[in-house]
Amino acid sequence: MTDFDFDESLLQVKSYDVLGKLPDLFTFADGGKVSTPADWQKRRAEIFPAAVELQYGTQSGAPDRLTVEPLYVTSRDRRGYRVISQIGDKEIAFTLYLFLPNGVKNPPVVVDGDRCWNYAFDAEWLNAFLDKGIALALFDRTELAHDVDSERDRRGPLYGAYPDRTFGAIGAWAWGYSRAVDALEIIGGVDLNLVAFTGHSRGAKTAMLAGVLDERAAIVCPNETNCGACGCYRIHMSAEVGGELHRSETLADMVNHFPEWLGEGMKPYAEREQDLPFDCHFLKALVAPRTLIVAEACDDIWTNPIGSWQTSMAAKEAYRLLGCEENLLWYFRRGRHAHRVTDVKMLVSVICAKRDGTPLDTSDFFKKPFPDYEKIY
Repeated sequence: MTDFDFDESLLQVKSYDVLGKLPDLFTFADGGKVSTPADWQKRRAEIFPAAVELQYGTQSGAPDRLTVEPLYVTSRDRRGYRVISQIGDKEIAFTLYLFLPNGVKNPPVVVDGDRCWNYAFDAEWLNAFLDKGIALALFDRTELAHDVDSERDRRGPLYGAYPDRTFGAIGAWAWGYSRAVDALEIIGGVDLNLVAFTGHSRGAKTAMLAGVLDERAAIVCPNETNCGACGCYRIHMSAEVGGELHRSETLADMVNHFPEWLGEGMKPYAEREQDLPFDCHFLKALVAPRTLIVAEACDDIWTNPIGSWQTSMAAKEAYRLLGCEENLLWYFRRGRHAHRVTDVKMLVSVICAKRDGTPLDTSDFFKKPFPDYEKIY
C-alpha cells in the first residue's frame, strides 16, 4: 500500500458545516464581470487588499540595501551565509544555509523558512531534494519574528524596521523568503527561473503568502497550512480518525491562540466568518498563472481537508480563465500533520518535470479521501 492508495470513503466525516457561499472571484466591486485575462489582472488588484492586507496586515517592502556575508563555504555542497538587510537605520540579519547537489550546474532551488523545525535536520528529507539535482536554501524565519508560546504578541526585529506597517508574524516570515531570493541572486550558482517556495504548517502559511507576494517563485508548495491560507474559513468539519473525533481549525482558534500571526483586522470576524469579504480561494488564485501545489494529508482534520478542496476548486476557475489549469495541483496523502519525504517527492516531481520539459505524472494527484460535496462557489 502506498501513501496514495485510497478511495473516496476513507475519511469518516462526522460533521460538515457551511457558513455561507464563497465570495465570487469574478465579480468586480462595481458589479461587473471578469471575462478576459486582462479583466483578471484588474480583479487581482481589487482582491489583494482583502486576501492579503486584511488577512495578514499591510506588508513590508524590499530593504534599502542587502548584502551577503559568506560564513561557511569550505565545502562545495554545504554553505552558510549571513543575509543583511539595511532598512533606514535598522539592520536586520539572518543566516541562510544553501545545500547544493553534487555535480549539478545551475540547479533549481527550493526556499524553505523552517530551519527552526525538526524535519529540516533529517538527512532523508534533505537528500530527497539533492538526489534529484535540486538545491535547498534553508533559513530560520523566527530570526525575523518570534514564535514563542509564552509571548503571543508581536516580537522580533522586523517589526521595529517597519513601524508604519501592520503585518503579523506570517508577513514577517514571508519577507524572509524574498530576502533569501535576493541573496541567491547575489550568490549565484542556482537557476533563478525555477525557484520553489515551501514550508510546513505555520511555515506553509508563510510559504503561501510569500508565493503570492514574490512572483520570482515559479512554484509555490504550502504543506498543510491549516486555517489561514489554504483551508476555508466558511467550512467547519469534523471526522473520526483512529477512533477519535477531530475537528478543523477555525479563525477563532487562530485569533485566540496565535493573535500575532494575522492582521488585526481579522479579529472582528472570529465567529462570523461568513461576513469575510474573501476566503482562501482568493489567495490561491493570486498565485496564478504560476504553479501552485496544495499539499494535504487525509487524517489531518485540523487542516480542514474538505475546505481546502473546495477553495482549490474555486481557485481553479482563475487558472482556467488564464489558460493554465494544469498549473494548479493538489493532493491528499495518507497520514497526519507532518512534512514527510513523500511530500518532498511530490514537489520534486513537479520541479523535475518543469526542469526537464517532460510530462508530469499526475497519477498521485487529484485523489480525494471523501466524496464530492456540493460546491459553495
